[in-house]
Amino acid sequence: MTPAIVAEQAAAAGDAGREAVANRRAKMLVAAMTLPQKLQQLTGAKPEILPELPQCFGGRHVSAIAALNIPTFRITNGPVGLGQNDCVSPEVANKPLTIPGFGVISAAYGHPSSAKATALPSATAVAATFDPAVAARFGEVIANEMNQLGLHVFEAPGVNLARLPILGRNFEYFGEDPYLAGAMATAEIKAIQDRGLIAMVKHYVANEQETNRMQIQETVDRQALRELYLLPFEMAVKDGKVAAVMCSYNYLNGQSACENREVLTDVLRGDWKFSGYVQSDFFATKSTVATLANGLDHEMPLPIHWAPEKISGALGSGALNEAQVDTALVRRFTQMFKAGIFDRPVVHQPIDFAAGGKAAREIGARSVVLLQNNGALPLNPAARSVVLIGKASQVYAQQAVAGGSVVGEPMGGGGGSSDVVPNYTVAPIDGLRQAMTDGSRAQLVLVDDDNRTATVDGKPASFAEVLALAGKAEAVVIMAGTVAEEGADRATFTDASGHQLAAPAAAGSTLDWYARRSNHIATTTGDNVARNSRTTDMIAALMAARSTSGRTMAAKSVLVLKDNAGPSLPASLVGPRGPAILEAWLPGQEDGNIVADALFGRTNPAGKLPVTIPLTGKGFLDRITAAQFPGVVGSDGKTQTVTYSEGLAIGYRWYDANADGRCGVVAGRNPCVAFPFGHGLSYTRFALGQPRLEADAAKGTWTARVRVSNTGPRTGAQVVQAYVTLPPAPGLPQPPKRLIGFARLDLAPGASGEAAITLDPGASHHPLSVWNEAEKRWVIPQGTFKVWLGTSSAPADLALAGTFTR
Repeated sequence: MTPAIVAEQAAAAGDAGREAVANRRAKMLVAAMTLPQKLQQLTGAKPEILPELPQCFGGRHVSAIAALNIPTFRITNGPVGLGQNDCVSPEVANKPLTIPGFGVISAAYGHPSSAKATALPSATAVAATFDPAVAARFGEVIANEMNQLGLHVFEAPGVNLARLPILGRNFEYFGEDPYLAGAMATAEIKAIQDRGLIAMVKHYVANEQETNRMQIQETVDRQALRELYLLPFEMAVKDGKVAAVMCSYNYLNGQSACENREVLTDVLRGDWKFSGYVQSDFFATKSTVATLANGLDHEMPLPIHWAPEKISGALGSGALNEAQVDTALVRRFTQMFKAGIFDRPVVHQPIDFAAGGKAAREIGARSVVLLQNNGALPLNPAARSVVLIGKASQVYAQQAVAGGSVVGEPMGGGGGSSDVVPNYTVAPIDGLRQAMTDGSRAQLVLVDDDNRTATVDGKPASFAEVLALAGKAEAVVIMAGTVAEEGADRATFTDASGHQLAAPAAAGSTLDWYARRSNHIATTTGDNVARNSRTTDMIAALMAARSTSGRTMAAKSVLVLKDNAGPSLPASLVGPRGPAILEAWLPGQEDGNIVADALFGRTNPAGKLPVTIPLTGKGFLDRITAAQFPGVVGSDGKTQTVTYSEGLAIGYRWYDANADGRCGVVAGRNPCVAFPFGHGLSYTRFALGQPRLEADAAKGTWTARVRVSNTGPRTGAQVVQAYVTLPPAPGLPQPPKRLIGFARLDLAPGASGEAAITLDPGASHHPLSVWNEAEKRWVIPQGTFKVWLGTSSAPADLALAGTFTR
C-alpha cells in the first residue's frame, strides 16, 4: 500500500492492467498474513459495532485488521436499492429476528432501522425499459449511495429467470429471457464498478424457486443450463467484468451450488476465465472441505462451516492445504484492491434523497407498459371526478408498493434481500391528487374481499354505492397486482413443509391470490392462510356497472397492475370491452408519482413486457407437473427434487413452441397469451418500414435494420426487437425463435430514426449457437437462419428482415 504501487495501479492501462497490479498487491498482502489472520478474513464477522462507524451495528462485513491496513469490508444487499446495509441502530444489538429459512438470527441482518436509502422500482421494471442506459442509471444511483454510506459490495444484480411466474423473487430479476437479463445486468454492473465498487451477480445457478430453497434439488439438462440459466451469468462475466459471483442455496444436478465444481470451477473459471471471487449466499455453505476445494472463496455471513477451528482441522488432516486458503483470499483481495477499497477511508455521509427520488421517478416512468387502451388514457388532469379503487386487504391502491409490502406497515419491513428503508414514500391517492387541477375531486375507495362493503375516503359504503359512484365518475382507476418476497413462492400448500400443493400453482399468478406474509409458505390453515381477494370479480362488476357519465365503463376505466412478474388475466379484461391496462411493476417509493405521471400523460408509456402475460387458465403454470413445481419428495420424506423437464421452453418460447398442443398460433396471435413478451403500446403511433438484413463478410456479422417513424402527436419511444430462428440441429432441439437484440428509439412527433441491431456469432450470448453436451461446446447448426424484426414476440408483430445460410 505504498504510494508508488497505488500510483502504479491508477496509471495502469485498461481493466486487465489495473487488475494485474491489484493481483500483485493481493499476493503481497497474503504473504504478510499469519494463518489466524487468513482464517479470520475467509468469512463474515459476527454482528458488532463497526470501529470506523460507531453509530452502526452491522452484520454484513468482514472485520478489519488494523495492523495490516485491512479496512472493514462492508456488504449491502439489493437488488432494488440499498437494503440491509450493514448499519442498524446499536439499540437493537442484542435483539433477535426471525427470518423464514434461517430461523432466529441477529437483528443486524434485517432490522428496519437499517440506514435509509432510495427505494427504486423493481429490477423487472428496469428490464421493461429494454434500455441498458436505464439499467446504468439504476446502478449509478445505487453506487452513489453506497459510496455515501461507506459500503463496498452490492449483492446484485440478480439474473435468475422468471421460469415460474409465481417465483417469490421475480421482481428482483430481469424477466424470462436470458439475453435481456444479461444485457441489463451488464449495464448495471459497469455503472457500479466504474464507481470503485464491487458488483456481485447472483444467484449462481438455477435458483428459480423459493419454496424450500435451502434444500431443493434442481435437475437441469446441460443444454438448457447453458442456453438459458447460465447465459446471463456468462454475459455478466465476459461483458460486465463482474468482480464477484454469489452461489445459491439449491443443489444442482446432485451437488450443492456452493460446492459444485462443474459450475464454480469448470464453467466459471475454466470456460469463462472469471478472475473474481465467489461468495456464498447467506448460510448457503453446506460443508467445509468441498466448498473451499471446489471454488468457493468467501463464506457469509458468519464463520460456520469455515470457522477457524474447522478449517484448521481440515488443514491438519491434509483434506485442505494453505495454498487453497491463499487462493481464495487473493481472489477477493485482488478485487478489493482493484476497486480502490484499501485506498480510501470508510465514511458515512448524508444521502441526497431528493436526487435519488428524482432518479427513481424517471426510471419508473420509462418502465411503465401500456398493455391496452380503449380510450380512457391519458386521463384529463381537469377531470371533475376520479375514483381510485382497490381492495382493503391489498396494498396496491393504499400504499407505495415494493417487494413484501404489507397493508399498514411502512416500506422496508418486507422484501427480504430487497428490503429498502426510504425516507419518504408517495401513496397512490397523493400522486393522483397532486397531478390533478383540483385534487379534492379524487376519492379513494377500498372494497372488502367479499365485495359487499367498502369505504370511500374512510367512510363506510356498500358495494352497490361504489358501483354507482364509479358509474358517475369521469374516470375510474383500479389498482391490483401480485406482491411477492424472498422466502416463499405465490402458491398454496397443504402445510408449511411446502411439499404438496393444495391448489393449482396457477392460482398464485392471478390477481385474486394473496397471503398475509409473502415470505412465509401459504397454507389452507394456520398462521399464513392463502386467501381469495375476489379482485377479478370486483373488476368484472365495475366494468358491468351502468355508466351515467356519458362514456362507457371501458372507455373511462384503467386497471393499473403492480406486480411481481406479470399476472395471468381473465379473457374478459382483454380486448375492446376491457379497461385500459397499465403495468407499473413494483414502483418503490415514488409509486404515486410514477403511476400518476403515466395516467395523466405527463410521461408517455414506452415500456415493453420482459415476461409473457397469459390468459387465466391457459398459461404454463396450468400445465406443469409436480416434478416441475414444487418438486417430488423422495423416500426419505425430506429431499425434494425439481426437474426442469420443459427444457428450453420457458416464457415466450413455451408459448411459441405450442408445448402442450393447445397454444398454436392463429392469425399471428397465440390463443393462450393475453399480452406477449416484448409488447407495449404508446400514447403516440409508430410505423415501421421494410426491415432488411445486411452482411459484413469481413467481420462475419450481420446487421438487421428498419426505419421507425413517429406518426402520432406525442414524443415517445419504440423498442425494435430482433429474433432469430435457427435451423434444425439433430438431437439439439430449439424453440421457434430467440431474442438476440433490441434497440430503443426516442422520437419526436414526425421524426424518424433507424434501428440497427448487429448479430455477431462470436458474442457472449451465442446468438447463433446451441450447446452440444456430447461435444462439450457451443456449435452453430448448419442450414438457413431467419432474422425477424418487430415490436413484440408475437408473429403478427414481426417481419422477416432476411435469411442467411451457414
